[in-house]
Amino acid sequence: MNFKTSDQVYVIRGQGRGKKGKVLQVFPGKDLVVVEGVNERTRHIRSRKSREKGQKISFFAPISAANAMLFCTKCGKPRRRKIFVSADGKKQRVCVKCNSVFGL
Repeated sequence: MNFKTSDQVYVIRGQGRGKKGKVLQVFPGKDLVVVEGVNERTRHIRSRKSREKGQKISFFAPISAANAMLFCTKCGKPRRRKIFVSADGKKQRVCVKCNSVFGL
């Protein structure tokens, strides 16, 4: 999976197309990503006691990881990534165009 929590992503397909947000949660087994500000849903919760009021709870539902793309802050555009292995053996995700490191 391309994404980690707190990555900046750009939505390229679907109802939230064109929105930019931070990754809040990643589900690698299901290939889903929760992005802040995208795909907001509302749940109505019934009151449990007679004197309580019901509630509306809003949350961000997951979207498919294929509908999001990493956003390069240096380029200012959504970009593909490549894996760069440094001399000490550490792997880093790097922008294809400007070679800046994602997630810093």
